[in-house]
Amino acid sequence: MEPKIISDPQVMLGKPVIAGTRITVEIILERLGAGESTDDILEAYPHLSREAIQAALTFASQTLRNEVIYSVPA
Repeated sequence: MEPKIISDPQVMLGKPVIAGTRITVEIILERLGAGESTDDILEAYPHLSREAIQAALTFASQTLRNEVIYSVPA
């Protein structure tokens, strides 16, 4: 079964998390953005999987794809 991203107001204030955990998509993205590798994240969170990290990246990508950005003149 592929890891899922869920959002539940009772878990981490409704932030998107890896299902069955309290690990947010945000923390995974922050760690990757800070230069940590997938292996580093898996070492810090041994109950995660590579598929869970990929699910977080896919979720973030799809979310940004659906964003509407309006240009505001300076």
